[in-house]
Amino acid sequence: MIRAPFVLTVLALLAACGERGADSAAQTTSSAALPESFTAKPQGPVSIDYRIIGTPIVGQPLAIDIEVRSLIDSQPITLRYRINDSTAMELTEAQPAEVSIVPTQGGEPALQQVRLVPLREGRLFLNVAASIAVEDGTVSSAIAIPIQVGAAPRQPEQNGTITTDEAGEAIHSLPASEN
Repeated sequence: MIRAPFVLTVLALLAACGERGADSAAQTTSSAALPESFTAKPQGPVSIDYRIIGTPIVGQPLAIDIEVRSLIDSQPITLRYRINDSTAMELTEAQPAEVSIVPTQGGEPALQQVRLVPLREGRLFLNVAASIAVEDGTVSSAIAIPIQVGAAPRQPEQNGTITTDEAGEAIHSLPASEN
């Protein structure tokens, strides 16, 4: 059974693809004027942008401004904040994990600030999900906000062992288990 929100999302994506394909010359011209750091990303029903305020420091509260714009209508938007690793970062005591905001008139983004505390150095992530109730259910968009705390790079976990073959090429052997 296909749910109506899924169908609405697919139809919106198809419509967007059709508009881009019909006007490819204009798209080429306008994208040439964009700075090199610009990266186009697919859009969901809610546009989420962010700005980290200040420098993230272990143990110090950090504020992140979040701009939310509904792309479908002016219904209230529910924002949910989630941190996957509770040893890396936490929301401040006064920061609720879920808030409801009303979009502004005239297409201006709604502004919301989230406050959290980094608990260690490295690359940390704050997950933000925005949901809007529509006639047939709920539609959502999500983003993972990367937060670099300190200069410590992320330490990848190493599984298995690394050896070399006769030609000097590296071989990464991963353990297997039989059940």
